[in-house]
Amino acid sequence: MKYYLRNLTAKERSEATDRHLAFYLTFVAGAANAGGFMAVHQYTSHMSGIVSAIADNIVLGNIALVVAGLSALFSFVAGAATSAILINWGRRLDLQAEYALPLLFEAFLLVCFAISGNHLSETVAVSATIMLLCFIMGLQNAIITKLSGARIRTTHVTGLVTDTGIEIGKLVYWNRDSARSSRLHVRADRRKLRLLTSLIGLFLVGGICGALLFNKLGVSAALFLAAPLVLIAALPVIEDVRSALNR
Repeated sequence: MKYYLRNLTAKERSEATDRHLAFYLTFVAGAANAGGFMAVHQYTSHMSGIVSAIADNIVLGNIALVVAGLSALFSFVAGAATSAILINWGRRLDLQAEYALPLLFEAFLLVCFAISGNHLSETVAVSATIMLLCFIMGLQNAIITKLSGARIRTTHVTGLVTDTGIEIGKLVYWNRDSARSSRLHVRADRRKLRLLTSLIGLFLVGGICGALLFNKLGVSAALFLAAPLVLIAALPVIEDVRSALNR
């Protein structure tokens, strides 16, 4: 188990470790997204909807909602940028925890979300919580995007569904006999299709679990999402700390 957890965030990557880490992060993203909606009545992984809402509110003259939308958008971007900074900083220092650092930071932010429950009745606190959740979503999506070479996303379900549709289209496409040995032959990537459907399913299951937890426990349920991230990220960070102390 220790070896397995260590490899999930190791800087030496494989297709299997990328896939397994994506499974965990997609579940957490679905749970945080649904839980965030239960807490502040807004989904925070859906940047397409937020940008569309900004455009609508500009036309309608709802300046306060425009500002709120822009704040959410910039928070998502800032989260992705922070993830890139942490990963590149860890890479420059040759740390084992180059991918674990942003995961540990995400866990810390989820803990911050969990302890913010007493203040969610205040308008300013709700806006700050939406920004925090958007930041977390951007942070997490950038982690898996960087380590997988942009092959996998964990919060961008629209992209997952689109890629699934493409592979299904290729799967049911009828190839003429004359095209079987030519460059016109269409072949579905069945392994990719299984990965995509698994990620969509995990986001859905995570959403159900997150909604149930947040409905039962309130925002303190975010602690249950932070715990597995700490477990996954801890070993490489401990190795780097020990290495630094032994120098």
